[in-house]
Amino acid sequence: MFQGSIVALATPFDADGGLDERRLAELVEWHVDQGTHGIVPCGTTGESATLSHGEHLRVVEICVETAAGRVPIIAGTGSNSTSEAITLTRRAKEAGADAALLIAPYYNKPTQEGLFRHHQAIAEAVDIPQVLYNVPGRTVVNMAPETVERLCAFDNIVAIKEATGSVAVTGEIIRRCGDRMAVISGDDFSNLGLLAMGAVAAISVTANIVPADMSAMFNVWDKHDFGRAQELHYQMIPLHTAMFIETSPIPVKTALAMMGRIGEQLRLPLCPIGEANREVLRETLADYGLLKERAA
Repeated sequence: MFQGSIVALATPFDADGGLDERRLAELVEWHVDQGTHGIVPCGTTGESATLSHGEHLRVVEICVETAAGRVPIIAGTGSNSTSEAITLTRRAKEAGADAALLIAPYYNKPTQEGLFRHHQAIAEAVDIPQVLYNVPGRTVVNMAPETVERLCAFDNIVAIKEATGSVAVTGEIIRRCGDRMAVISGDDFSNLGLLAMGAVAAISVTANIVPADMSAMFNVWDKHDFGRAQELHYQMIPLHTAMFIETSPIPVKTALAMMGRIGEQLRLPLCPIGEANREVLRETLADYGLLKERAA
Protein backbone atom coordinates (compact mmCIF):
# COMPACT_ATOMS: atom_id res chain seq x y z
CA MET A 1 0.00 0.00 0.00
CA PHE A 2 2.79 2.44 0.87
CA GLN A 3 4.96 2.78 -2.18
CA GLY A 4 5.92 5.32 -4.79
CA SER A 5 4.28 8.67 -5.39
CA ILE A 6 1.36 9.36 -3.05
CA VAL A 7 -0.22 12.72 -3.77
CA ALA A 8 -1.22 15.03 -0.92
CA LEU A 9 -4.38 16.00 -2.80
CA ALA A 10 -5.62 19.58 -2.93
CA THR A 11 -9.34 20.07 -2.24
CA PRO A 12 -11.13 22.06 -4.96
CA PHE A 13 -13.79 24.56 -3.94
CA ASP A 14 -16.41 26.20 -6.14
CA ALA A 15 -16.97 29.92 -6.65
CA ASP A 16 -19.15 30.07 -3.53
CA GLY A 17 -16.52 28.37 -1.38
CA GLY A 18 -18.25 25.00 -1.21
CA LEU A 19 -16.76 21.64 -2.05
CA ASP A 20 -16.44 21.17 -5.83
CA GLU A 21 -17.31 17.49 -6.05
CA ARG A 22 -16.99 17.27 -9.83
CA ARG A 23 -13.50 18.73 -9.92
CA LEU A 24 -12.45 16.54 -7.00
CA ALA A 25 -13.52 13.38 -8.80
CA GLU A 26 -11.76 14.60 -11.96
CA LEU A 27 -8.53 15.12 -10.01
CA VAL A 28 -8.66 11.60 -8.63
CA GLU A 29 -9.30 10.14 -12.10
CA TRP A 30 -6.42 12.18 -13.55
CA HIS A 31 -4.04 10.92 -10.90
CA VAL A 32 -5.01 7.32 -11.55
CA ASP A 33 -4.49 7.85 -15.28
CA GLN A 34 -1.11 9.53 -14.69
CA GLY A 35 0.24 6.66 -12.62
CA THR A 36 0.05 8.11 -9.11
CA HIS A 37 0.51 5.25 -6.65
CA GLY A 38 -1.75 6.51 -3.85
CA ILE A 39 -3.92 9.45 -2.78
CA VAL A 40 -4.12 11.35 0.52
CA PRO A 41 -7.31 13.41 0.82
CA CYS A 42 -7.92 15.75 3.76
CA GLY A 43 -4.29 16.39 4.61
CA THR A 44 -2.65 19.78 5.10
CA THR A 45 -2.60 20.33 1.33
CA GLY A 46 -6.31 19.48 1.28
CA GLU A 47 -7.07 22.32 3.73
CA SER A 48 -8.34 19.85 6.29
CA ALA A 49 -8.27 22.49 9.02
CA THR A 50 -11.16 24.36 7.38
CA LEU A 51 -13.28 21.39 6.31
CA SER A 52 -16.37 20.62 8.34
CA HIS A 53 -16.73 17.04 9.54
CA GLY A 54 -19.38 16.49 6.90
CA GLU A 55 -17.15 17.84 4.15
CA HIS A 56 -14.23 15.79 5.42
CA LEU A 57 -16.26 12.60 5.15
CA ARG A 58 -17.60 13.54 1.72
CA VAL A 59 -14.10 14.19 0.34
CA VAL A 60 -12.98 10.76 1.53
CA GLU A 61 -16.10 9.13 0.07
CA ILE A 62 -15.58 10.74 -3.35
CA CYS A 63 -11.94 9.68 -3.44
CA VAL A 64 -12.79 6.11 -2.47
CA GLU A 65 -15.66 5.89 -4.96
CA THR A 66 -13.69 7.39 -7.84
CA ALA A 67 -10.50 5.43 -7.24
CA ALA A 68 -12.59 2.25 -7.02
CA GLY A 69 -9.72 0.20 -5.64
CA ARG A 70 -7.23 1.16 -8.37
CA VAL A 71 -5.02 3.07 -5.91
CA PRO A 72 -5.11 3.17 -2.11
CA ILE A 73 -6.80 6.07 -0.33
CA ILE A 74 -4.97 7.18 2.81
CA ALA A 75 -7.32 9.61 4.52
CA GLY A 76 -6.02 12.43 6.67
CA THR A 77 -7.84 12.03 9.99
CA GLY A 78 -5.59 13.77 12.49
CA SER A 79 -6.57 16.38 15.04
CA ASN A 80 -5.17 18.04 18.15
CA SER A 81 -8.11 16.43 19.98
CA THR A 82 -7.62 12.70 20.46
CA SER A 83 -11.35 12.01 20.59
CA GLU A 84 -11.93 13.97 17.37
CA ALA A 85 -9.09 12.08 15.65
CA ILE A 86 -10.72 8.80 16.70
CA THR A 87 -14.07 9.93 15.28
CA LEU A 88 -12.55 11.06 11.97
CA THR A 89 -10.52 7.86 11.66
CA ARG A 90 -13.54 5.70 12.38
CA ARG A 91 -15.59 7.56 9.74
CA ALA A 92 -12.81 7.24 7.18
CA LYS A 93 -12.70 3.49 7.75
CA GLU A 94 -16.48 3.27 7.35
CA ALA A 95 -16.19 5.24 4.08
CA GLY A 96 -13.78 2.64 2.72
CA ALA A 97 -10.40 4.34 3.17
CA ASP A 98 -7.46 1.95 3.05
CA ALA A 99 -5.47 3.73 5.77
CA ALA A 100 -5.40 6.87 7.91
CA LEU A 101 -2.77 9.61 8.11
CA LEU A 102 -2.53 11.09 11.61
CA ILE A 103 -0.71 14.35 12.14
CA ALA A 104 0.93 14.90 15.53
CA PRO A 105 -1.36 17.05 17.69
CA TYR A 106 -0.81 20.74 16.96
CA TYR A 107 -1.12 23.75 19.29
CA ASN A 108 -1.39 21.60 22.47
CA LYS A 109 2.39 20.95 22.45
CA PRO A 110 2.15 17.50 24.07
CA THR A 111 5.14 15.80 25.63
CA GLN A 112 6.60 12.65 24.07
CA GLU A 113 4.48 10.63 26.50
CA GLY A 114 1.42 12.59 25.39
CA LEU A 115 2.22 11.88 21.74
CA PHE A 116 2.56 8.20 22.52
CA ARG A 117 -0.74 8.03 24.41
CA HIS A 118 -2.54 10.00 21.67
CA HIS A 119 -1.52 7.54 18.96
CA GLN A 120 -2.00 4.57 21.27
CA ALA A 121 -5.61 5.60 21.89
CA ILE A 122 -6.35 5.92 18.17
CA ALA A 123 -4.64 2.62 17.34
CA GLU A 124 -6.65 0.81 20.00
CA ALA A 125 -9.94 2.46 19.02
CA VAL A 126 -9.89 1.96 15.21
CA ASP A 127 -8.59 -1.13 13.44
CA ILE A 128 -7.24 0.44 10.27
CA PRO A 129 -3.62 0.83 9.06
CA GLN A 130 -2.32 4.09 10.49
CA VAL A 131 0.46 6.41 9.33
CA LEU A 132 2.12 8.73 11.82
CA TYR A 133 2.80 12.23 10.49
CA ASN A 134 5.70 14.19 11.95
CA VAL A 135 5.80 17.78 10.69
CA PRO A 136 7.08 20.07 13.47
CA GLY A 137 7.01 23.07 11.13
CA ARG A 138 3.21 22.87 11.31
CA THR A 139 2.62 21.38 14.75
CA VAL A 140 5.44 22.94 16.84
CA VAL A 141 6.12 19.51 18.32
CA ASN A 142 8.64 16.94 17.11
CA MET A 143 7.97 13.22 17.49
CA ALA A 144 11.28 11.74 18.61
CA PRO A 145 12.60 8.52 17.03
CA GLU A 146 12.33 6.90 20.46
CA THR A 147 8.60 7.60 20.50
CA VAL A 148 8.19 6.28 16.98
CA GLU A 149 9.96 3.10 18.08
CA ARG A 150 7.58 2.68 21.02
CA LEU A 151 4.62 2.99 18.64
CA CYS A 152 5.93 0.07 16.57
CA ALA A 153 4.37 -2.11 19.26
CA PHE A 154 0.93 -1.52 17.70
CA ASP A 155 0.29 -3.75 14.70
CA ASN A 156 -1.88 -1.19 12.92
CA ILE A 157 0.66 1.66 13.19
CA VAL A 158 2.52 0.70 10.04
CA ALA A 159 4.25 3.80 8.63
CA ILE A 160 5.44 7.32 9.31
CA LYS A 161 5.38 10.37 7.08
CA GLU A 162 8.64 12.09 8.05
CA ALA A 163 8.48 15.76 7.07
CA THR A 164 11.30 17.28 9.10
CA GLY A 165 13.57 17.21 6.04
CA SER A 166 16.26 15.79 8.33
CA VAL A 167 18.33 12.93 6.97
CA ALA A 168 19.66 12.29 10.48
CA VAL A 169 16.20 11.95 12.04
CA THR A 170 14.95 9.72 9.24
CA GLY A 171 18.02 7.54 9.47
CA GLU A 172 17.54 7.09 13.20
CA ILE A 173 13.90 6.04 12.69
CA ILE A 174 14.92 3.50 10.07
CA ARG A 175 17.74 2.23 12.30
CA ARG A 176 15.41 1.76 15.24
CA CYS A 177 12.31 0.49 13.47
CA GLY A 178 13.79 -1.49 10.58
CA ASP A 179 11.08 -3.30 8.63
CA ARG A 180 8.49 -2.82 11.37
CA MET A 181 7.48 0.61 10.05
CA ALA A 182 7.56 1.98 6.51
CA VAL A 183 9.14 5.42 6.19
CA ILE A 184 7.53 7.90 3.78
CA SER A 185 9.12 11.18 2.75
CA GLY A 186 6.96 14.18 3.57
CA ASP A 187 9.34 16.73 2.09
CA ASP A 188 9.69 16.77 -1.71
CA PHE A 189 13.23 18.15 -1.57
CA SER A 190 14.28 15.04 0.40
CA ASN A 191 12.50 12.39 -1.66
CA LEU A 192 15.48 10.96 -3.49
CA GLY A 193 17.82 11.12 -0.51
CA LEU A 194 15.35 9.33 1.74
CA LEU A 195 14.82 6.63 -0.88
CA ALA A 196 18.55 5.97 -0.76
CA MET A 197 18.29 5.61 3.03
CA GLY A 198 15.44 3.10 2.88
CA ALA A 199 12.22 5.12 2.57
CA VAL A 200 9.59 3.52 0.35
CA ALA A 201 7.40 6.40 -0.81
CA ALA A 202 6.65 10.11 -0.69
CA ILE A 203 3.48 11.94 0.21
CA SER A 204 4.04 14.76 -2.22
CA VAL A 205 2.72 18.26 -2.82
CA THR A 206 4.46 18.59 -6.20
CA ALA A 207 2.75 15.41 -7.41
CA ASN A 208 -0.44 17.50 -7.63
CA ILE A 209 0.88 19.20 -10.77
CA VAL A 210 3.31 16.65 -12.26
CA PRO A 211 1.89 13.27 -11.26
CA ALA A 212 3.45 11.40 -14.18
CA ASP A 213 6.97 12.70 -13.52
CA MET A 214 6.78 12.07 -9.79
CA SER A 215 5.51 8.52 -10.22
CA ALA A 216 8.12 7.92 -12.94
CA MET A 217 10.90 8.83 -10.52
CA PHE A 218 9.81 6.09 -8.14
CA ASN A 219 9.23 3.61 -10.96
CA VAL A 220 12.74 3.98 -12.36
CA TRP A 221 14.21 3.88 -8.86
CA ASP A 222 12.52 0.52 -8.31
CA LYS A 223 14.12 -0.67 -11.56
CA HIS A 224 17.54 0.43 -10.23
CA ASP A 225 17.83 3.13 -12.89
CA PHE A 226 19.29 5.54 -10.35
CA GLY A 227 20.67 7.93 -12.96
CA ARG A 228 17.25 8.54 -14.46
CA ALA A 229 15.77 8.92 -10.97
CA GLN A 230 18.35 11.63 -10.28
CA GLU A 231 17.50 13.40 -13.52
CA LEU A 232 13.81 13.49 -12.66
CA HIS A 233 14.48 14.61 -9.09
CA TYR A 234 16.64 17.55 -10.13
CA GLN A 235 14.26 18.41 -12.98
CA MET A 236 11.45 18.88 -10.45
CA ILE A 237 13.39 20.96 -7.91
CA PRO A 238 12.21 24.33 -9.37
CA LEU A 239 8.64 23.07 -8.93
CA HIS A 240 9.35 22.00 -5.34
CA THR A 241 10.64 25.50 -4.65
CA ALA A 242 7.64 27.14 -6.29
CA MET A 243 5.16 25.02 -4.31
CA PHE A 244 6.44 26.64 -1.13
CA ILE A 245 6.97 30.20 -2.31
CA GLU A 246 4.08 31.03 0.02
CA THR A 247 2.28 28.95 2.65
CA SER A 248 1.15 25.64 1.16
CA PRO A 249 -1.36 24.96 -0.34
CA ILE A 250 -1.64 28.50 -1.72
CA PRO A 251 0.91 27.96 -4.53
CA VAL A 252 -0.20 24.46 -5.51
CA LYS A 253 -3.87 25.46 -5.76
CA THR A 254 -2.89 28.52 -7.77
CA ALA A 255 -0.79 26.32 -10.06
CA LEU A 256 -3.65 23.86 -10.56
CA ALA A 257 -5.93 26.79 -11.41
CA MET A 258 -3.40 28.09 -13.96
CA MET A 259 -3.37 24.61 -15.46
CA GLY A 260 -7.18 24.61 -15.70
CA ARG A 261 -7.63 21.73 -13.26
CA ILE A 262 -9.52 23.49 -10.45
CA GLY A 263 -10.69 26.92 -9.39
CA GLU A 264 -8.32 29.05 -7.33
CA GLN A 265 -10.61 29.34 -4.31
CA LEU A 266 -9.00 29.04 -0.87
CA ARG A 267 -10.57 29.28 2.54
CA LEU A 268 -9.58 31.96 5.01
CA PRO A 269 -7.22 32.44 6.74
CA LEU A 270 -5.45 31.35 3.54
CA CYS A 271 -5.69 34.02 0.86
CA PRO A 272 -4.72 34.46 -2.82
CA ILE A 273 -1.06 34.44 -3.71
CA GLY A 274 0.73 37.80 -3.91
CA GLU A 275 1.07 39.25 -7.38
CA ALA A 276 4.86 39.12 -7.46
CA ASN A 277 4.85 35.46 -6.43
CA ARG A 278 2.06 34.74 -8.90
CA GLU A 279 4.34 35.81 -11.72
CA VAL A 280 7.24 33.75 -10.36
CA LEU A 281 4.92 30.74 -10.15
CA ARG A 282 3.55 31.31 -13.65
CA GLU A 283 7.06 31.55 -15.08
CA THR A 284 8.16 28.37 -13.31
CA LEU A 285 5.17 26.43 -14.62
CA ALA A 286 5.70 27.82 -18.12
CA ASP A 287 9.38 26.89 -18.11
CA TYR A 288 8.40 23.33 -17.19
CA GLY A 289 5.87 23.20 -20.03
CA LEU A 290 2.79 23.05 -17.81
CA LEU A 291 0.99 26.07 -19.28
CA LYS A 292 -0.60 25.90 -22.70
CA GLU A 293 0.55 29.33 -23.85
CA ARG A 294 4.25 28.48 -23.28
CA ALA A 295 3.96 24.85 -24.43
CA ALA A 296 2.60 26.00 -27.80
